[in-house]
Amino acid sequence: MGLGSTAQAVLRALLTHGESAVVVDDQPTLEGRALAKDLGVRLVEAPDQGDWPRLVAGMAAVLPSPGVADHHPVFAAARAATVPVLSEFDLAQRWDDRPVVAITGTNGKTTVAELTRSMLEASGRRAVAVGNLDVPLVAAIADPAIDVFVVEASSFRLLHSQDFAPGVGTWLNMAPDHLDHHASLEAYTAAKARLWARQTSSDVAIGNADDPAVREHLRRAAGQQVTFGLDPSAQYHLDGDDLVLANGEVVAEVRELARAFPHDIANALAAAATAFHGGGTSVGIRQALLAFRGLPHRVCLVGEAGGVRWYNDSKATAPHATRAAVRSFPSVVLIAGGRNKGLDLNELAADCAHIRAVVAIGEAAPEVVAAFEAVRPVYPVGSMDEAVAAAAGVAEPGDVVLLSPGCASFDWYQSYGERGDDFVRAVAARLEDSR
Repeated sequence: MGLGSTAQAVLRALLTHGESAVVVDDQPTLEGRALAKDLGVRLVEAPDQGDWPRLVAGMAAVLPSPGVADHHPVFAAARAATVPVLSEFDLAQRWDDRPVVAITGTNGKTTVAELTRSMLEASGRRAVAVGNLDVPLVAAIADPAIDVFVVEASSFRLLHSQDFAPGVGTWLNMAPDHLDHHASLEAYTAAKARLWARQTSSDVAIGNADDPAVREHLRRAAGQQVTFGLDPSAQYHLDGDDLVLANGEVVAEVRELARAFPHDIANALAAAATAFHGGGTSVGIRQALLAFRGLPHRVCLVGEAGGVRWYNDSKATAPHATRAAVRSFPSVVLIAGGRNKGLDLNELAADCAHIRAVVAIGEAAPEVVAAFEAVRPVYPVGSMDEAVAAAAGVAEPGDVVLLSPGCASFDWYQSYGERGDDFVRAVAARLEDSR
């Protein structure tokens, strides 16, 4: 169902493994049509709702693209026909038995996956970060040289995973997100919890001791239960300035890290726990930690002038991520808004003690204004250039201007990366003009 990049990889893998397939796409692209023709598979375009029972009947499985909404009629048709709904993870596990470590969570998945991969590589293991990234797991298994797969496991993929059981499964945090696709917050949480659902006692379940929702689900995990967190009670924890492994070994000091915001330290501990239980060494973990400089569009310093620093956190597409970034600074001029994903943007104002003023952008600008108008000055604008100009007008020496939208980018931009790049451009132009 669908023929985006992940589904294209799934289709190719099915055919490689001798399976036949029918593709259904509500909005097929020219690329999708060409691929179906080249591969010799039937493509059904934009079927009516009444067509779904006939399409699904007799199939061995339904494989939805990540992001197909819970309410799509394909799922009701599959239930009625008792046809299983599977994910690319299920297929990969059927076809390959090499070790898998998987990371889920509302925020930080990509960072922790990449850091874990680096730790394993530095420990002498050939590792690749896959899943909710450029390369799906079902495509990555074609490389026989890989020792261990580091899987970024989104809720969209986990929701339909029936048999996926990573040897190491790490759950970073839990907050409302993607409620424009999931039926409810409970459904979103249940999807995340599937990370541990098929594990056995020989597997490892790693959870954030500082997150109550994760901690509660960890208690029910069948695998060995391991915790990480800033609190010293966690097995992988922060003790003063020291990042400490479960065996008591100090793997690094905070002052040695290139990035040391609270969420950076939590991510470092999560990656250390994941890598260690995935076959990494303390030497390799330390080497990767000291070399890591972070990923683009995640609280990245892009400019400084007149005592004001400018940070790009365009990857923050939910209020939970924005709040984590805001709490990293004492005084913030926040640029927030975009396309809301069905979330309560009033949550953005929960940390207003750190916020001097707010600039509201995108489709959700009225919601951002409503969240802050009673507590902080808020300025709605119509473009990124206007946002940067408005922020510059209210920022004072010592402030941080932070693009951390708390919303998706698809109103003004094609991706959060494009949005972040536009912010960087506008800031550079502003600072150049001010010289």
